[in-house]
Amino acid sequence: MESVAFIQWCLDHLNYWTITLLMTIESSFIPFPSEVVVPPAAWKASAGNGELNIYLVVLFATIGANVGALINYFLAKWLGRPIVYKFANSRFGHMCLIDETKVQHAEEFFEKHGAIATFIGRLTTVVRQLISIPAGLARMKLSTFILFTTLGAGIWNIVLAAIGHYLSKVPGIETEEQLLAKVNEYSHEIGLVIVIVVVLILAFLIYKGTAGHKKATK
Repeated sequence: MESVAFIQWCLDHLNYWTITLLMTIESSFIPFPSEVVVPPAAWKASAGNGELNIYLVVLFATIGANVGALINYFLAKWLGRPIVYKFANSRFGHMCLIDETKVQHAEEFFEKHGAIATFIGRLTTVVRQLISIPAGLARMKLSTFILFTTLGAGIWNIVLAAIGHYLSKVPGIETEEQLLAKVNEYSHEIGLVIVIVVVLILAFLIYKGTAGHKKATK
């Protein structure tokens, strides 16, 4: 079965297992957009016959995202930087839309923001798929990696599920093709929502850190 036919089959048979599988693929080094998985699943959960539950859609999508992120994390940790970059420069790496520049950018992002980069990166389109690689190269503590990955992926999936739920109430959206077209149409707004969420969370973390520091110095 060709990859495109396989993906279409999964979308035609959306259930918790295919959601988990597709989100694992999306979160690993294989290019696949989460926008074609979570919104349709949430849309079906909200407008369908009760086969899917929107809360379980978010749960299994986040589990899948964690599995895919762990694949990248352990591959990077076990293989090391030279082999990771060799893969990035290979023909197969390019087929996966990965190159040396993108991996370098992910590493710089991780070095700049530290462990929390794993959380921020899950909400940032440019490095979401690759942020697990520098975490593995840096041998980031596994429990911390899983925590930040779960938080970031969970927020991302909640936003996508909310979009799917909202669009289930919009007249004229009766097929997955119409749904995906509308999601793509408002992709800029989706990105803006994510940015706002990230800024608010960072502001809260900075506030808590500053307050904690002041309290400790008293």
